[in-house]
Amino acid sequence: MCRGRGSGTSGGPGRGGRSMAITQKEILHGSWILVKGAIRFAFMVINNLVAIPSYVLYFLALQPLKLFDQKLFWRVEGIMFKWLLAMVSSWGWTAGYTVVEWGDDVKALTEDETVVLVNHQATGDVCTLMMCLQDKGTVVCHMMWLMEYIFKFTNFGVVSLIHGDFFIKQGKAHRDKQLILLRQHLEKYYRSRGRKWIVLFPEGGFLRKRRETSQLFAKKNNLPYLKHVTLPRQGATEVILQTLSAQHENGAIGNANSAVAKHKGLQWVIDITIAYHKAKPIDIQTWIIGWRAPTVTHVHYRVYPIKEVPIESEALTSWLYQRFVEKEELLAHFYETGAFPPTKGQAMATSRPMILDSFWLFLIQIMGFLSGYMWYTVLHYLYHFLRLLEF
Repeated sequence: MCRGRGSGTSGGPGRGGRSMAITQKEILHGSWILVKGAIRFAFMVINNLVAIPSYVLYFLALQPLKLFDQKLFWRVEGIMFKWLLAMVSSWGWTAGYTVVEWGDDVKALTEDETVVLVNHQATGDVCTLMMCLQDKGTVVCHMMWLMEYIFKFTNFGVVSLIHGDFFIKQGKAHRDKQLILLRQHLEKYYRSRGRKWIVLFPEGGFLRKRRETSQLFAKKNNLPYLKHVTLPRQGATEVILQTLSAQHENGAIGNANSAVAKHKGLQWVIDITIAYHKAKPIDIQTWIIGWRAPTVTHVHYRVYPIKEVPIESEALTSWLYQRFVEKEELLAHFYETGAFPPTKGQAMATSRPMILDSFWLFLIQIMGFLSGYMWYTVLHYLYHFLRLLEF
């Protein structure tokens, strides 16, 4: 009887102690995530309040250069744009959200005019691209993005507007007008600002929002049933190809100043497939707060020469559907095996880690804060100078 009580007494508190220890550990872990997230969020807010106004003020201060050398002006603006995107990349890099790359090596194509097609799962897709293209030469300086219209009203919207990105409204009611505006935008800004890569998400929205509608459309029209991607829309891709391809220009393009310059036109289409660990996409909130454990995002590249890409509407739609069926197969293989399959001619698929220089990212952040301090000082003295003039 005493032995029974002794066992019960020693066993009960022991189990309770272990349970309490686990609970305390969980509380501490959760508290650390909250504190870390609050610090990261505060830093991001300060980062934006310093870096974005500095970019805008540099842009305004450099306007005289634009009058004398427009090409140099946009080259400088592109460098500032890359630095801003590097700051965004650093948020994910410091949280341990890294990238491993598969497929074709695209570094040799960074100075060529290229259309980039990407599957779209979450807001983190854009951040992932910002990160994995940082080590691809000057490509980030010369990029043009096509993104959802709502992003125009985010904190980064003013930067994208200045840089010359295009914000597209979704929906049938806006489609025809948006495609006309896109063509005009490309004719006015793409080559006059020295753009090279143009990035778009042909699915027209996030996977979770479009999957059911896409599957119903596929069933109705006897098209492939897709789970990991949705059927793409060809409208924006068609406008880009028709506007920028050399065969439609006879080798000559008019720039924003109506001067005539010779261009090779588009040379490549790069099909990028983004795969997340356990098919769980990273959103911008996670990228900023860093609440998720460090994880690796996998990015697969496949390159197509522009001569292999049809421009006619029906043929292009079929070609795009084939690409997204391939994406479906790539992602299904990845989620089953943890790796992408080998490309044509490879016996075994090989991956390569994308490495960012942490010291360089640190210098970019320091430069951003120093710029903010400089502009604060300049505006402070300007304000007092104008007050003196009033008297």
